[in-house]
Amino acid sequence: MKAQQKKNLKQFGIILLALVAVNVIGSYFFKRFDLTQDKRYTLSETSLEIIKSIDSPLYIDVFLDGQFPGEFKRLQAETKQLLEEYKAYNSNIIFQFVNPLEKEEEREATMKMLYQRGLTPINITVDDRGKQSQEVVFPWAIATYNDKSTKIQLLKNMMGASTEEKVVSSVQHLEYAFADAFNKISKSKEKKIAIIKGNGELHELQIADFLKTIRESYYIGPFTLDSVAKNPIKTAAALKKYDLAIIAKPSEKFNEEEKQVLDQFIVNGGKTLWLVDAVQAEMDSLYNDSGSILAFPRDLNLNDMFFKYGFRINPALVKDEQAAPIKLASGDRGSATQYEQYFWKYSPFIYPQSQNPIVKNIEGVRFEFANPIDTLKNGIKKTILMESSQYSKSIGTPIEVSLNMVTEETGPKDYVGGGRIPVSVLLEGKFQSMYDNRVLPFKDSTYKTTGKAGKMIVISDGDIIKNQLDQAFQPMELGYDKWTNNLYGNKEFLLNCVNYLLDDTGLINIRSKDVDLPLLDKQKVYDNYTITQIITVGLPIVVLALFGLLFTFLRKRKYSR
Repeated sequence: MKAQQKKNLKQFGIILLALVAVNVIGSYFFKRFDLTQDKRYTLSETSLEIIKSIDSPLYIDVFLDGQFPGEFKRLQAETKQLLEEYKAYNSNIIFQFVNPLEKEEEREATMKMLYQRGLTPINITVDDRGKQSQEVVFPWAIATYNDKSTKIQLLKNMMGASTEEKVVSSVQHLEYAFADAFNKISKSKEKKIAIIKGNGELHELQIADFLKTIRESYYIGPFTLDSVAKNPIKTAAALKKYDLAIIAKPSEKFNEEEKQVLDQFIVNGGKTLWLVDAVQAEMDSLYNDSGSILAFPRDLNLNDMFFKYGFRINPALVKDEQAAPIKLASGDRGSATQYEQYFWKYSPFIYPQSQNPIVKNIEGVRFEFANPIDTLKNGIKKTILMESSQYSKSIGTPIEVSLNMVTEETGPKDYVGGGRIPVSVLLEGKFQSMYDNRVLPFKDSTYKTTGKAGKMIVISDGDIIKNQLDQAFQPMELGYDKWTNNLYGNKEFLLNCVNYLLDDTGLINIRSKDVDLPLLDKQKVYDNYTITQIITVGLPIVVLALFGLLFTFLRKRKYSR
């Protein structure tokens, strides 16, 4: 018996020493293992670089605590897992899950406060074996670092998508959402954006929500090209100090001196975001007594410049069966005017098919009087970001556009030979000056024909960046349509464009991460509810009981001898 005790003690000592050794080694080496097939919990190098710079507590309040249906529980669990992964690499990441509506007496005041901060709630249906109830949920988080804070959207808004589809897309977006938020509040601004003015571009109030959002991460300032007439050399030098130029729906011609300033900015590696309408057509103008307008080509004197860079915006309109709705008066009922929704075929509603990180997993984007884009061969890499549906075609201008077209009856045969028309293109490479082998509009000793590698994104619709105004003429959220109460993905798309053009850290590439989320089939669960309960609850108990009986029988048999 003593020999057996000594053997047991020896084994215990060996195990204890092994555990101590493992802990000592573990204190010097840090390694986590992700056993999921899609590596969803493996943080990218970009995320790790961002959180390495966080040297004081970063607090995160996640408003996803409470009783939720299965889909939201999955979002809750995935968010918690991701934040635990962040915390494992940096103990300064401190998070908590809270239910902001837990206290009934403060419910209305809390909802109002959160809404004012831009945290929009959603109504969800909690279904317990056929018994349904409505709950309000704020699928948001707030991150605070030192004296800066930012909101983080956890559930993406996808028009027409089921809750399961929204959750899958949102989980794929989680790492990017948190990494982007951490980057905003932990790093100082570095890049500068010029908002080009002087050629009839959109007023600042019309792009206010977009400017407000990018101001969180970048320096922005208006840059008027009118100064070219007085001192073109000084203007060109001043523009080169910016990293990105945004040209939002110009309506007046660019002269040659202004074009040379922009050309040299691009040749020297400056990034550009072009939002250009090649056709004069406005939705606001349609709401007149006749309900029609004449759409005609708009001459901005940019065709030769665009051609040199490798693309062309055609003065035509894209007509698409996959379109966003508009509301029109359909008659009167008593003293009230009745409105109905109709699909407006000159307003393509596009879900991107490209796998480029700019558009991957984003919501549908609404265009308005978009124009076809042709790409030309010139050595510049071109990636189509957005294109119309297979049931679309190009309509030449000038042409009369009437609201009566909402009653048109069309079919697939009307779109034979059309479809998949590019309306947004990314161009990357070393751009060649449009004034190569031409007389310069003004002499410039720093002029170059080719220079640094650059990027530009072209969108053939200026209204994509335009926010609507409320009754007090205050800007509403970009992408929100107050007439149909729909929220489109315009804001996300444009922010991704800016981030891609200016991103040197690879943050935008996190969006390419694929996550495969297996979700339960609710109907199958309901149909097999009793069997499922027996398997998940009863079977483990039966197995445990059998194991206990077998163990008792073998023990009695061993010691009864």
